[in-house]
Amino acid sequence: MHPVLVKIGSLKIYSYGVFVAIGFLAALWVAGNEIARKGLDRDKFYDMGFWVVLSAIVGSRLFHVLVYWNVYRDAPAEIFKLWNGGLVFYGGFLAAVVVCVWFLRRHRMPFLPVADASAIGIPLGLAFGRLGCTAAGCCYGKFTTLPWAVVFSDPASLAPLHVPLHPTQIYESIAGFAIFGFLYATRDRFETPGMRFWVMVILYGVVRSFLEIFRDDPRGFLGPFSESQVVSAVLILYAVVSIVRARSRSKNTA
Repeated sequence: MHPVLVKIGSLKIYSYGVFVAIGFLAALWVAGNEIARKGLDRDKFYDMGFWVVLSAIVGSRLFHVLVYWNVYRDAPAEIFKLWNGGLVFYGGFLAAVVVCVWFLRRHRMPFLPVADASAIGIPLGLAFGRLGCTAAGCCYGKFTTLPWAVVFSDPASLAPLHVPLHPTQIYESIAGFAIFGFLYATRDRFETPGMRFWVMVILYGVVRSFLEIFRDDPRGFLGPFSESQVVSAVLILYAVVSIVRARSRSKNTA
C-alpha cells in the first residue's frame, strides 16, 4: 500500500486525498442523478454540495482531533495534515446533515426527499474513501493469520509494518459498495419519504459497529466501546424511531 500516489520532485499527491475526492464526486454525481429523477432542482442540489463537502471535511477532522486531542495537543500543526488520514466518517456525516438542513430551509427545499437521494451516494463515497484509507494505512486492523491478511511495507504507511493485519479498510469499502448496490437496486421501493435515508443509517451503523471489533488503530476513551460504536448505536435508535413514526403517519394519512 502506497500513501504517496505520485511524486514529482518535491510535489506529492497523496493516495488518501485522491480517493476521498473521488468518493465525494461519485456521491454527488449519483445523488444528483437521483435528485433529477425525482423532479427536484439538481442545480440547487449541486450548490448545496459545495457546502456539504466543506462541512464534511471540517466535521470529520474536528471529530478526529477532539477524540485524539492528547495526540494533537503537543503538535497542533498535525491537525492540518489531512493527507495523513484522520477524517472520521460520523463527524463529517453529522456536520453535513446540519448544513443540509440549514441550506434546504433557506431555499425552501424538502429535507427528506433530498436525504433519500443522498442516501444512495453516501455509501458509495464512503467505499472510495476507505480505499484511500487502505493506501494510507490508517484505520488498520488487528493482527491476524487469515489468508487474506494485508501486510504494510511502505515506510510512509500509518499502519504497523511487516505484520499481517485484518484489512478492515477493505471490509468497510466492500460493505459500502454493497449498501450502495442494495439502495440503488431498491430505489423505487421506498415510497415513504425518509425511509431510504434511515435504512442507510441503520445498515451502515450495524456494519460499522461490527467492523470496529477488528480494528486496532488508536481507540477513543469510551471503555470497551469505540466512539463510532456509541454514535452508531445512537443513530440506529434514532433511525428506528423515525421509521416507526413515518410508517404511523403514512397509515394515518391513508
